[in-house]
Amino acid sequence: MTDDVTQMPVIDVDAHWTEPRDLWTSRAPARFRDRTLRVERNSDGVEQWIIEDGQVMGQVGYCSIRPDGSKSQASIAFDSFDEVHPGAIDVAPRLDYMDEHGLSMQIVYPNILGFAGNLVMRIEDTEHREFCCRAYNDAAAEMQAESHKRLFPQAMLPFWDVPAAVSELERCHEELGLTGFVITDCTDDWGLPPLNDRHWDPLWNVAQERGLPVNFHIGGGAAPTRLWGSYPPARMFATLSTMSQMGNMVCVANLIFSGLLDRFPSLKFVSVESGIGWLPFMLESLEYQFDENGVTDLDLRPREYFQRQIYGSYWFEKDPSYAIKELGEDNLMFETDFPHATCLYPNVKGQMVRSLENLEPRVQRKLLYENAARVYQLPLPN
Repeated sequence: MTDDVTQMPVIDVDAHWTEPRDLWTSRAPARFRDRTLRVERNSDGVEQWIIEDGQVMGQVGYCSIRPDGSKSQASIAFDSFDEVHPGAIDVAPRLDYMDEHGLSMQIVYPNILGFAGNLVMRIEDTEHREFCCRAYNDAAAEMQAESHKRLFPQAMLPFWDVPAAVSELERCHEELGLTGFVITDCTDDWGLPPLNDRHWDPLWNVAQERGLPVNFHIGGGAAPTRLWGSYPPARMFATLSTMSQMGNMVCVANLIFSGLLDRFPSLKFVSVESGIGWLPFMLESLEYQFDENGVTDLDLRPREYFQRQIYGSYWFEKDPSYAIKELGEDNLMFETDFPHATCLYPNVKGQMVRSLENLEPRVQRKLLYENAARVYQLPLPN
């Protein structure tokens, strides 16, 4: 492999899919065909995702890149599919975009049902809800195959039913070839036990046995989002985006002190789209609190758990060297967040090079592709 960072392959560990308008309707059995996720225009001419008898799930796709390649800073979603960059939706233009920006592979996350698949819980009919997960996973597998294994969507599970979630994860891995899954860390919102409860052990067992990472994407869990009143949209989204990233601090702190990692010592967890600059502070605080409060009933210290099982990703941060120094070089990865409003665009390569140019080639390789290939069990890109 080259020592020139500008020529190194890149595995982008966080990108999103603006799901095609017919993803669910084209796969729905007769009993769901008129009720399932579909796109309709409202009275203002805005295309929206609708389900059941008119429940609005959101706009057509959380995307800020237009078909001409320009980036909007005025909104987090467009009003119609015609305004969305085709690479946000379809495989061929997505691969063209990746080639243009030097991206070898992407890990891909959902949009309309929540970045962690958590918004599927808005669907009251549990059978319909499970269909929506399965249909998404089927479409994700088709995307992965069409991309010739350059796009790796993460599975969405019927997490409200652990046996069904286990069965679907097995299907996604064995039959569909998917490489990991998303889940919310805020299960109590739906009256479900916390993730360290033994209720979830069958799911963690299957994931650990198969080496499948558990992805905690921001916006999919307990985000401490609270505004001081009403802000204009730009300020509101800027504030809430950062708060959502810090929501993963709540998730990782719970993960480390929950005892779950003692029971599943080789299960991998990824904090997605949350940045990495806060991780050294959090771990230093957890280490201090571990000692000052006399914690004696865990197998490892907080930093040791992190280095053994937890991974973070960054994109906008200009200099990851402090986080690398404090956390090590084996637990951090690079992402772009394409095609969201805060994605690294258009100067993807320039920002990536600036953030890594002062690091040793060994470290550059790990952050750009070696760590991701290990976590998601991918072949090393050429």
